[in-house]
Amino acid sequence: MDQIPDEWARLTDSQLALFEKLCNAAGVSGDEGEVRALVLEQVRPLADEVKVDALGSVLVTRHARNTDPPLRVMLDAHLDEVGLLIVSDEDNGLYRFTKVGGIDDRALPGKMVKVGKDKTPGVIGAKAIHLTEPGETDNKIPLDTLRIDLGPGGKAKPGDRAVFATPFQQMGASFLCKAFDNRVGCLLLIELLRRAKDSAALDGLELLLSFSVQEEIGLRGARAAAYHFDPDLAIAFDSTPASDLPTFDEGEDGALEDAGYNVKLDGGPAIYLADAGTLADPRLARYVLQTAERAGIAYQIRQPGGGGTDAGAIHRVRAGVPAISISVPARYLHSAACLARRADTEATFALAWQLLIGLDRSVLEGER
Repeated sequence: MDQIPDEWARLTDSQLALFEKLCNAAGVSGDEGEVRALVLEQVRPLADEVKVDALGSVLVTRHARNTDPPLRVMLDAHLDEVGLLIVSDEDNGLYRFTKVGGIDDRALPGKMVKVGKDKTPGVIGAKAIHLTEPGETDNKIPLDTLRIDLGPGGKAKPGDRAVFATPFQQMGASFLCKAFDNRVGCLLLIELLRRAKDSAALDGLELLLSFSVQEEIGLRGARAAAYHFDPDLAIAFDSTPASDLPTFDEGEDGALEDAGYNVKLDGGPAIYLADAGTLADPRLARYVLQTAERAGIAYQIRQPGGGGTDAGAIHRVRAGVPAISISVPARYLHSAACLARRADTEATFALAWQLLIGLDRSVLEGER
């Protein structure tokens, strides 16, 4: 990948330490308190205004520093992660559960989890392969046959959330963790705010940061946040699945080629033109692409199709909000372990900063 021109985007040891805390924190949709506390600790010394709204999103304002009508720029990243919800106690440390967010049932059996505020360790149990009948394992294991097993001394109650127990770690050029989606966006917003605090380049921008709740179950927090902020434009930062494992198809010339990827690792930030919930504002799309090219930051276009980000809710609020999404690619999202590249993360941080320092009202004055 190309060299990143902005040295600030090289993640420091202190930034990586914060990232580890964010990724290891429990924040299943509807119970984001642990992640919210970490974010509040970071943003309060840096912001002009901080509030927690009725749904639990952290709303942060950094006021413009000049007297002209400022450009109101909303930056969004969601706090929550996919996980599990305890629904009943079946005695002897066994608990029935349901999913919160889009998790593949096939990925659940045998996974270690942490349950509730005390993070009680447990395992998702299923019938051992030795006890199955012929043909029984041909299909995925039904969710209602799985249980979280905390052992006879384990304590949980209906309503407790459970998260995967995978700790954050660096593996050479990669990050491995349970909640890269979307703690990487949370770190990005915190670091943008930190740098903006002392930057005259952003004096004409009213920065409106939304650390939104409940994205994984319907983009709920971002909708309320956008209504509160009433921005001129919005950028949603997230993570998107990298579909770059070797699934080869035969091309017209007979050669095998990987034609099925959406985005891939080592390709830089993924810029959205379209997804299941949003058509990116064409003015913002042009601005983002031109900025990346001028700065020499490698990028990739996320291929249209399913999925989406908080931009899907933000752009429909009030009279409409021009919006676009930028994501860091990662493999195995919504599973017990996500894998992403440090270089893609740093390139996304660099692009985000370049976008802010060049942003003014002229971006929205061009043709749609």
